[in-house]
Amino acid sequence: MIHGHITAWILALILFFVALSLYKSGKAKGAKIVHMIIRVLYLLIIATGIGLLFKLSNIDVWYILKSIVGLWVIGTLEMILSRVANNRRTSVFWIQFVVAFLLVLYLGFVKLPMSFLHP
Repeated sequence: MIHGHITAWILALILFFVALSLYKSGKAKGAKIVHMIIRVLYLLIIATGIGLLFKLSNIDVWYILKSIVGLWVIGTLEMILSRVANNRRTSVFWIQFVVAFLLVLYLGFVKLPMSFLHP
């Protein structure tokens, strides 16, 4: 389940940058298609994340925090793409994305024991 979760968010990140480049190059139709695929991946990320939470025998507050920060990451990705599509400023959301992404990586790979790095 962990590998599916990580694969889904890596694919979402790759497609995020593809959609971003398509929006910036003026190919709105292709960008919208990729954007919709990313939204399906968001659902997969959330579903596998919930599955991982229910797999735990005792849910620690750190896992809840990681879930909230993970939703924050998804929200910032969506806001960046939406604002780029409408030619609006995205600097605040990029800062939020970097902070939230680094925090969720720290919680997922370093702080919490349920990771593929910690057998």
